[in-house]
Amino acid sequence: MFPSFEIFGRQIGMYGVMTVIGFAVCFLVGSRLIKRFDIDIYDFALTMIAAVISLLIFSCLVYGMTHIRLLINYFAHINEIGVDKLWEVLKYCFGGIVFYGGFIGGGIGILVYTKFNKSMRIHRDHILDIYAVLTPLFHVFGRIGCFLGGCCYGVESEFGFTVHNNTINPAINDVNRFPIQLVESACNLLIFLLLLYLFKKSILENRLIYIYMLIYPVVRFITEFFRGDEIRGFFFGLSTSQWISIFLFVFALIMLPIKTRKMKQP
Repeated sequence: MFPSFEIFGRQIGMYGVMTVIGFAVCFLVGSRLIKRFDIDIYDFALTMIAAVISLLIFSCLVYGMTHIRLLINYFAHINEIGVDKLWEVLKYCFGGIVFYGGFIGGGIGILVYTKFNKSMRIHRDHILDIYAVLTPLFHVFGRIGCFLGGCCYGVESEFGFTVHNNTINPAINDVNRFPIQLVESACNLLIFLLLLYLFKKSILENRLIYIYMLIYPVVRFITEFFRGDEIRGFFFGLSTSQWISIFLFVFALIMLPIKTRKMKQP
């Protein structure tokens, strides 16, 4: 793998690099998609900034959910451990990100921003369609970043890759692991191409966000079984992301016909 490189004495993580590339590519693609709805590029940029801010907040909060037992244990023994350790515990528990938290947070950011910014000429459903198309595109780069950085790694397997001397995540060293990050990246690319096709053909217009939530959660539910990292937040035998997958799938299954029925009403 290639977890990081050095520039002027500073270590630059490849996950961060791929994230920045993903955001840039999504903005470029999005700037093309908004032309259908005659959305101003300035309004689109501000909406995306609101989405990214909310995305980062919620992705860290959901990451903290995967450490809920640690948090409960700390506060239960805070007198023994000491208040001075609070910052270290919080930094450890909320110092990462979870994709689903980011996806939900980004959607909330879009909904809130478009609701309260009355000066914008953006229809909420239109921007959510674009968000649905761009989300799997960004995820393609994100999962490649995971592969290069060594996070979100797969189970031990005869087929896969063996990493040596990864100082960022020593847990993956010297163990052959299934490249689940690349598998999910490929799945996201296919989802992106499908949603882009639907968008261009105006198929299921104003409902693409629900189509995404019917497809990706199925993929994620399955790929979670091939994840080897321990930070899964298991509950009743299923990981945090699997429970969120179930919730999003059911939510979309309910909302899609409701939305379709509303659109048919005069």
